Amino acid sequence: MPHPRRPAVGYLTTVAAAGLFAVNGTVSTLALQAGVPPTWLTAMRCGGAAAGLLAALTVVSPARLRLTWREVPFLAVFGVVGVALTQFLYYVAIGRLPVGIALVFEMTAPVGIALWVRLVRKEPVRPRIWLALALSLSGLVLVAQVWQGGGSLDLLGVGAGLAAAVCLATYYLMGERGTATRDPVALTTWTFVAAALFWAVVAPFTASFDAGVLGERVPVSLGAAHLPLWLLVLWIVVLGAIVPFWLSIAALRHLPPTTAGLVATVEPVFASVVAWLWLEQVLSGWQVAGGLVVLGGIGLAQTARTAAARPAPAPAPVPETPAPLG
Repeated sequence: MPHPRRPAVGYLTTVAAAGLFAVNGTVSTLALQAGVPPTWLTAMRCGGAAAGLLAALTVVSPARLRLTWREVPFLAVFGVVGVALTQFLYYVAIGRLPVGIALVFEMTAPVGIALWVRLVRKEPVRPRIWLALALSLSGLVLVAQVWQGGGSLDLLGVGAGLAAAVCLATYYLMGERGTATRDPVALTTWTFVAAALFWAVVAPFTASFDAGVLGERVPVSLGAAHLPLWLLVLWIVVLGAIVPFWLSIAALRHLPPTTAGLVATVEPVFASVVAWLWLEQVLSGWQVAGGLVVLGGIGLAQTARTAAARPAPAPAPVPETPAPLG
């Protein structure tokens, strides 16, 4: 029996997911500032999300977790590039850039997707894609304020943000293919498992990390408040990954992917406001204007494909589905 569509529920859950992802950017920044390396923060987020999603599906619908050996290579690439590297590069970016700015760079992924399907797949794309590209590039020039001695932003942070956009575009393109044979929730679960296994192997060789640090109380930039670092990590896993991913997936029962993706572009706006109020990350007028121009380009890019796109496996702050991984 088809699930009844309730657009209001779809809008509400999409905005709620975007809000949680936005807050997660600031909470993650605090964890990074407290001394957790990006590799280990990504590993803990992926590992925690994988464990939570596996536990939930095992209880609710274990049959959905079945997979074949033929699916393993696809899931491995999907999980490593689309999830593990996207999140790691995002953390590198927010460690060096204001959270809202890092998200603006990452969210240019829809433009790359539209260009890929036009130039590589040779699919028909509406001419608006070229305007979307021009708007996005112009907006990024304003965001980076390139006239200030070559740019006012950290180059490694900018590079990480753009690399995250490439990985995120890969995530959506592979997700479009993956959801043709598997439901989004199970696909998301296995991609997090693949990402968690990747970091379980890679993280110990990339940076040393004393797990005892998780028990230390760290400032959270709210007056004189201090919280245990493990509590911030728990927030990142539960309210920064599991819950917003489930909300974004639930929204796709009530909204088309393109509509949900457009609504999800409120994430960098939310993220900038949260970072401003919480971390006092103040953006210049040019950066705010540039971010709005980029969002305009993203909106055009999301509607440039003429063929209806299948929903991606999980939410994100952009293209085919609402799931920033932020």
